[in-house]
Amino acid sequence: MKGLPWILAGIGVGFVLAYVTLSEPQTETGWDSAENAADRAWGWGSKARLSGAGRNTAGRFKEGIGRVLGDNDLADEGVADQFVGTVKSEAGALAQAVGETIHNLNR
Repeated sequence: MKGLPWILAGIGVGFVLAYVTLSEPQTETGWDSAENAADRAWGWGSKARLSGAGRNTAGRFKEGIGRVLGDNDLADEGVADQFVGTVKSEAGALAQAVGETIHNLNR
């Protein structure tokens, strides 16, 4: 029963985050399509960058374990994961730049 307050606090924080996320303000005429596109591009870019960084870190870990154990296949798989992670991260950075450009042009 000692963990119950923490569980309730977590549920409360979840409800607050859901409320804030789902009740975004709209303009008088509805969503501005260019601003919406900019927000979506920025959000996708953030997710891609985070996913790429995670994949890159996992690849470094796999490569290190492969080298320590002498397993060249695992080390090569780790290098491949690092490459995929870098590509995802760069694609995310590009998407964020596109979103920011759309936002700036819409001002």
